[in-house]
Amino acid sequence: MKVEKFMKIVFHEKYYNSEYAWDPAASAGRLEGIMDKISENKEFEIITPNPAAEEDILRAHTQRHLQNIKKDKLLFELASLAAGGAILAAEEGYKGNPTFAVIRPPGHHASADSCWGFCYFNNISISLLRLYSEGKIKSAFILDFDLHTGDGNINILTNRNDDFRVKILNPDSSGRAGYLKEVEQYIENLTNIDIFVASAGFDQGIEDWGHLLYPEDYYELGNLMKIHSKKLCKGRRYALLEGGYNHNVLPNNLISFCEGFK
Repeated sequence: MKVEKFMKIVFHEKYYNSEYAWDPAASAGRLEGIMDKISENKEFEIITPNPAAEEDILRAHTQRHLQNIKKDKLLFELASLAAGGAILAAEEGYKGNPTFAVIRPPGHHASADSCWGFCYFNNISISLLRLYSEGKIKSAFILDFDLHTGDGNINILTNRNDDFRVKILNPDSSGRAGYLKEVEQYIENLTNIDIFVASAGFDQGIEDWGHLLYPEDYYELGNLMKIHSKKLCKGRRYALLEGGYNHNVLPNNLISFCEGFK
């Protein structure tokens, strides 16, 4: 009899600490509702990460950027732990275990030598470059459905000097149906992808800043990634939390995505 795998959720109690910054991503109470919902679901298995090593961070960032973040001890601690959460999610995703990392600070606006938009280290890049450094992958697809384009992902992971190839989609269609169609058509045309990853920002939600996507739309985004990752790369897939700022609806949107993704 086949035993169904649990979906992995990466989380650390230290992510609850909201004192590292004064921005919406760091606001108190943002993650509690998410983890309450996750703890109610027996199909989710919570796993705990370690901080990323400096060696991991420096694959994506300059020494100068690392030193700038290290000037703030708490910020460095939590940003390193978020990057470590991304690495753990990537390693689990590579094994074929669908994984969502409930981490903060987010990362997709962090470039090699700079950062903005509530981000400090580029969690996606650090995690993918770790897999690449281990010889596990040579290509990846990133679906960045955050309201804001992940310029850091683009800056670090495209036009590289090595043989690591990354395709990134930041959907920009204005209507719900068009948005989902854009994602579906793009994914259907992918070839030679070793792993799927989502920059999972939920600020495009109908009751969040973007006023566009409903919970069922997030389910569909997750389901598209599941279906096509199974076709292209043995189901290897993981997702990292980026934006999403309405605490009342963020848990439902995230869980809807995970239900489609798992």
